[in-house]
Amino acid sequence: MTLNPPDTLKKEPQTAPKAGQPATRIFWSTFITIFLAEIGDKTQVTTLLMTAESHSPVIVFLGAGSALVLTSFLGVWVGQWLASHLTPRLLDTLAGGILLIVSVALLWDMLQI
Repeated sequence: MTLNPPDTLKKEPQTAPKAGQPATRIFWSTFITIFLAEIGDKTQVTTLLMTAESHSPVIVFLGAGSALVLTSFLGVWVGQWLASHLTPRLLDTLAGGILLIVSVALLWDMLQI
């Protein structure tokens, strides 16, 4: 027996940019957001240290780049699946709830001195 979500949770998959949002705007918005979020994060520090230790910048770049492409692909794939099964409002609520839980957990961890 297969459980199907209620019809109110189903949404047609989005294959084209939303009306009024050209593809270039979506591209640059995504690029800038991800670029700024990644500057100075643990991935960048790790690749810096791996390059310094291995003295093989091209190999480290190829490995790190491949890993980032794969994780981005997985994020887009899961995002597409979620968008086709849940309403945008429910997705926003779930994302907000998850971020709230993470924030509380980090605050709790910080206060545990």
